[in-house]
Amino acid sequence: MKVAILAGGLGTRISEESHLRPKPMIEIGDMPIMWHIMKHYSYYGFKDFVILAGYKQYVIKEFFANYFLHNADVTFDMSNNGMEVLSSSSEDWRVTVVDTGLHTMTGGRVRRVRKYLGEEPFMLTYGDGVSDVDLNALLAFHKSHGKIATLTTVNIAQQKGVLEIGEDGRVIAFREKEENDGAIINGGFMIFNPGIFNYLTDDDYSILEQEAMRGLSRDGELMSYYHGGFWQCMDTQREKKLLEELWASGHAPWKIW
Repeated sequence: MKVAILAGGLGTRISEESHLRPKPMIEIGDMPIMWHIMKHYSYYGFKDFVILAGYKQYVIKEFFANYFLHNADVTFDMSNNGMEVLSSSSEDWRVTVVDTGLHTMTGGRVRRVRKYLGEEPFMLTYGDGVSDVDLNALLAFHKSHGKIATLTTVNIAQQKGVLEIGEDGRVIAFREKEENDGAIINGGFMIFNPGIFNYLTDDDYSILEQEAMRGLSRDGELMSYYHGGFWQCMDTQREKKLLEELWASGHAPWKIW
């Protein structure tokens, strides 16, 4: 099963980093966050990737083109312009990087790579979020219900104390936030059957999370797989720092490989 990764946006909310490179190429530790995501999929045996690139897409292409230089000991023989890879930690991945346009929205990006995905079910996720979600369990759930789409949902907890307010404005109760407080959101790690393309318009600027998801929901073709474990996106410098600290601790929850 192929894995598509959305990696073409401008990343404006973390512009301190993304003005130099696509957000999925911002490092956690010394490797891009997209590499962490790919290692997670690879652990479960999903190793055929289609990268939906756009903004500064050449950075992604150059990273994979020079993967040995990033991850190996190399001897350069300057006398004959030769290079010898001495040792490496190569991956058994197949990676297709597709320029889906600078300003194309998510739905348009997916539609543009249809020919690379074929007519089989495929996985799709965002290039800026890591998790310890069990991908085999997710796939088994998707196969069990027979619908077009499955998305992984996660809980974004409240950051503040929770108040219960009476009709007259009086504070009835105050408590600290609990694990189940907050909003249930789409955490990525989605699976689609080819029928998804019937919900993607010819407009390359259609948004997957709006028109397509609403249509799937209306037709009863959208299912959610709740993940109560670790999940974290990297939208801001604060979130990047959090992920960096977890990785440096040696106990990053998403590092299951």
